[in-house]
Amino acid sequence: MTTTVQKEDIYNILEQVSDPEVPVLSIIDLGVVRDVIITDAQLEIVITPTYTGCPAMDMIEVEIKAMLQEHGFEKVNVKTILSPAWTTDWLSEAGKQKLLDYGIAPPQGSTKSKRALFSEESGIICPQCKSTHTELISQFGSTACKAQYKCLDCEEPFDYFKCH
Repeated sequence: MTTTVQKEDIYNILEQVSDPEVPVLSIIDLGVVRDVIITDAQLEIVITPTYTGCPAMDMIEVEIKAMLQEHGFEKVNVKTILSPAWTTDWLSEAGKQKLLDYGIAPPQGSTKSKRALFSEESGIICPQCKSTHTELISQFGSTACKAQYKCLDCEEPFDYFKCH
């Protein structure tokens, strides 16, 4: 491996790796890539799952290795760390906009407010009509990281990417 490779180059390549559960998001948008370590021997990509036991992480690891190998990096190690735990605060602003455009309400607020962790969030924006006149249908949506909501104005159901 050449020493001319910069972390920014690797992050730019990893921007092409999509989340298997929400393909509109890259793993960079999600904030699951915690570090890139470049040595003469190999690349080490440090990732944190959005949930402990997230079923997408195995696929993400395979995709990271494949994408980097496609760009000429043969020795790639992916290391998963659980601490600190992933939080929706790590989602990029571009990622939040991509979620909204895709029809999933992005997390609102910050996990710095512990209230969001222990109660139903209010005023979730409908990704269809942008109304905040919405109600929780189920704490569990199409994946563990989402809840199911319904807009009371346009009457459309939608996923909400939960704050955590």
